[in-house]
Amino acid sequence: MTSSTKLDDIFGALADPTRRAIVARLASGEATVLELAAPFDISLPAISRHLKVLENAGLISRGRDAQKRPCRLEADALDEINRWTQHTKLAWEQRFDELDAYLKKRQPTPPKREKKSHGRQKP
Repeated sequence: MTSSTKLDDIFGALADPTRRAIVARLASGEATVLELAAPFDISLPAISRHLKVLENAGLISRGRDAQKRPCRLEADALDEINRWTQHTKLAWEQRFDELDAYLKKRQPTPPKREKKSHGRQKP
């Protein structure tokens, strides 16, 4: 999977507010499907579909612990987002720096003003 395709999958998964809430919950630690479903007024199959999207994007993984299938956040996917945002931020900062330099060059220098003596002569 190319980096661009992976980012598309990650951002696509995070485009949904329910999935973002699940990721936010998992940021504080592992949780079961029932624990993740609790705050939502949607069915367990719907939560499972959301989890599948997050898993396919690499944002979460599901383990097996006896009868439970705990979900956990995968930091590597978040690192991918961070690399992309940092690269994009640096590119925009460079553009703004270039614009600032250009505007400074275009700004006329104010004419020098002569000092007024207010009627007094220097000795």
